[in-house]
Amino acid sequence: MKKATLFSVACIVLCLLGCETANKHIITINNSLDEARSFETVEINASELSLKEGESFESFSVKDLKTNTIILSQFVDNDQDGKMDLLLFQPKIEANSSKQYELVVVNKSDKAKIINYCYSRFVPERTDDYAWENNKVAFRTFGPVAQKMVEDSVKGGTLSSGIDAWLKRVEYPIINKWYAEDQKEKGAYHKDKGEGLDNFHVGVSRGVGGIAIKSDSVYHFSKNFTGWKTITTGPIRTSFVLEYEDWDANGKTISETKRISLDYGSNLSRFEIEISGTNSISTGLTLHNKDGEDTQNQSSGWVSYWQPHDNSELGTGIVVSHGNMISSTLYDTVLKDESNLFAEVKVSNNKAIYYAGFGWKKAGDFTSKENWNAYLESFSKKINNPLIVTLN
Repeated sequence: MKKATLFSVACIVLCLLGCETANKHIITINNSLDEARSFETVEINASELSLKEGESFESFSVKDLKTNTIILSQFVDNDQDGKMDLLLFQPKIEANSSKQYELVVVNKSDKAKIINYCYSRFVPERTDDYAWENNKVAFRTFGPVAQKMVEDSVKGGTLSSGIDAWLKRVEYPIINKWYAEDQKEKGAYHKDKGEGLDNFHVGVSRGVGGIAIKSDSVYHFSKNFTGWKTITTGPIRTSFVLEYEDWDANGKTISETKRISLDYGSNLSRFEIEISGTNSISTGLTLHNKDGEDTQNQSSGWVSYWQPHDNSELGTGIVVSHGNMISSTLYDTVLKDESNLFAEVKVSNNKAIYYAGFGWKKAGDFTSKENWNAYLESFSKKINNPLIVTLN
């Protein structure tokens, strides 16, 4: 039996429990931890289901058998072949317990109105950003037009592969609204009108989870992304792919693709870096004015930076699962924006996986460094002790 990660199911075990359930699609989820769990996304893979004659994967909804209610779910065409591959949902399970769900077909009229809290898109009207958000946090990064503007000395460009944080403090989506306001009033999203704002400086720093390659004590960075593809948006997950031109790290040619996803209820995006030319990457958190407090917890696989931020406070963090964090370094330099707290992550089979994000005090969920660090510790514990999912 394989386990589900915090945001995905590695494998679904097929078994029969007898005649009573043989003709039903029953999902049993077991929580082995001493704490209740929610906002962890389970993936049901279409290829693992034995469908009866007349059944269609895309017709299924998820029913909580304890409450006999239909819960929120989302289909994803992960390989972009025009057919849905995954069905996502987020169970709520008490400590040291199990719970059952069933895949059922319901009338369309019985389905509740869905809000796409997890949203991402390419933003050509603001040069060429790519932006993403959920009900907790929002981010963006920068494309080739913004890079060329800098290289051509045109005002308004950005040359950075760092990850920018948009500090939202409302549940509902804000990306389209803020960009629209910026079209009417330049810089409008730099002002907090009750929903939050962009007051997070990135520059050439790593922002919140950008990567670097360390060679001879120097950190080398890629430039802006050159291509993008949106995989999904919806109530539970948004995911997308960013492509980068090959780049040089002290004589080593680095090939890089980022696969990023963000699930409902999480303050951390998942980064899956497909990379060649190196055995490890360093993912970083900008130190801004160097007036914050860092925490480095290699045994649990996370780093944290808690800092004063304008008239509030802000925590940023990176979590790496299953002992894949090799080391951590507080890198302080006089070079502008290049001081970062780095976590070095192992590259296995040309992939490095980590989670990165933030918690803003004004948003109300995290009021201190201790609150933020406790969240990262709990997050680490869950991805290293995943839910066990069995399909009967």
